Amino acid sequence: MAAPPTVVFADLTGSTRVFEAMGNARATDTVTRLVQWIGAVCESHHGRVVKTLGDGIFAIFPDAAGAVEAVLELQRNHQKRLITWPAPLRMDLQIGVASGEVVEVDGDSYGDAVNLASRLSDLAGPGQIWATASVIEQIFDPSLRHRNLGPINIRGKTEMPIVHRIDWQEEITEFMTVPAALVHQGRLPDSSFGQIELSWLDVRSLFRASDLPIHLGRVDEAEFVVNDPRVSRLHARIEVRQGSCVLVDVSTYGTWVRFHGRSGASGEIALRRDECVLHGSGEIGLGAPLSDFSAPTIAFNTTGGSLLLARRDAR
Repeated sequence: MAAPPTVVFADLTGSTRVFEAMGNARATDTVTRLVQWIGAVCESHHGRVVKTLGDGIFAIFPDAAGAVEAVLELQRNHQKRLITWPAPLRMDLQIGVASGEVVEVDGDSYGDAVNLASRLSDLAGPGQIWATASVIEQIFDPSLRHRNLGPINIRGKTEMPIVHRIDWQEEITEFMTVPAALVHQGRLPDSSFGQIELSWLDVRSLFRASDLPIHLGRVDEAEFVVNDPRVSRLHARIEVRQGSCVLVDVSTYGTWVRFHGRSGASGEIALRRDECVLHGSGEIGLGAPLSDFSAPTIAFNTTGGSLLLARRDAR
């Protein structure tokens, strides 16, 4: 039986900042050339570019192996390029990959795998590759490193698909984030998360588990907007994972978390492309430590949830 096709969505992040820094003409030329390069890499691995999406592409591969080889090459070579670029001009790649039936109509492609890959690309942080379990199951390369993120809530889907993050770094250095095992603190009789209330200045919003994932950020695309220059456009993501409320930092300058009952800088958890489970109540600092009284600070209060705290610390 032939393997189902595999869909890839690859998007550049930070293009708005680049347009502001370079001007429309130069930025358009830069983004266009990058998108053409992304498409060429996909085609070199037997992918077909269905269409370009402004600052990204939508491609279909005949199998998962070619798709994974392509996205690994994209991230590795793009990272080498970014090292030489000034910080204001850097645009990371975030990629979603899903396998499944695809239906072609009038030159376009549709199907659950298309929708899922698109959503995973939106949810993945800058520099990340998120893939469905159906993709990972088709890869027989023992050198492929990936982390099971568990069931992820996807809007519009009644069942939460199992999602993996593919680690593309060729070697681990002290500057890279290394996944650590979940740390259980006591018995977890009920890990069911109900809702989270967020407050910043006079803004107050309540999000139920079915509303997640959401983004905290500076732009209107974020579901909870914090208008401060230290806050990234899409700064952090809150999602439901295995019954818990998880905060994921995807920002430039980092996110800090403090739970009620802790005080002082020593009670802060610093997240830099890391994550932690939110439980009880506390504060989230965006772009600056909570010990800085001027930090943009969001108060949070969760209902349900567990006493499970998970972190991925930079080694």
